[in-house]
Amino acid sequence: MEEMSAFRRAATEAARGRQGPSTALRWSGPPAPRLVVLVEGASDRVALETLAGCRGRDLDADGVCVLPIGGATGADRHVRVLGPEGLGITLAGLCDEAEERFFQRAVGRAGRRPNLDRDAMCGLGFFVCRADLEDELIRALGVDRVQAVLADEGDLRRFRIFQRQPDQRGRPLHRQLRRFLGTISGRKERYARSLTAALDPQRVPPPLEALLDRC
Repeated sequence: MEEMSAFRRAATEAARGRQGPSTALRWSGPPAPRLVVLVEGASDRVALETLAGCRGRDLDADGVCVLPIGGATGADRHVRVLGPEGLGITLAGLCDEAEERFFQRAVGRAGRRPNLDRDAMCGLGFFVCRADLEDELIRALGVDRVQAVLADEGDLRRFRIFQRQPDQRGRPLHRQLRRFLGTISGRKERYARSLTAALDPQRVPPPLEALLDRC
């Protein structure tokens, strides 16, 4: 939806301080989303929206804005603009395990609740991928199914060549696949879509399932 795209642009510009810290606070377009989901990157957005589509949902139409924040270090700026100190929109989120502290700090500061643990964050709608999104998807699908998706996408031969690189020899297949998905710009986003679409409905990664339930 064009309105949601405009909101994403305004929120991103405000969080980055491009037009001053109150850009999104002066939002004068259609009603703001009822929920903003903060995610680290574009692939996280693609995965969540693809999963929603598989369930017959359109998150934009449902008033849910999935907003990539350009890395976990941007969490605090986005929470300031969109949360209690800004537009007052309900927030949720998804992050990698290694970046969890940035989300905990941002959410805790906004709610005056320091030292939030993972259970408390889940209760507030913020969920953590074990390692990262790619790791979760590979675990859920299994390495054989992931390789079948690579074949469908025309990338299996490239992956076999990648496996022969000196620094990949001897590494577990799971780790080779995870690394391969991040080697070329745009590949993470493409496979976030195709791997999520290939999921068994009963084996969706728990953080993605829980987050969609909050939407």
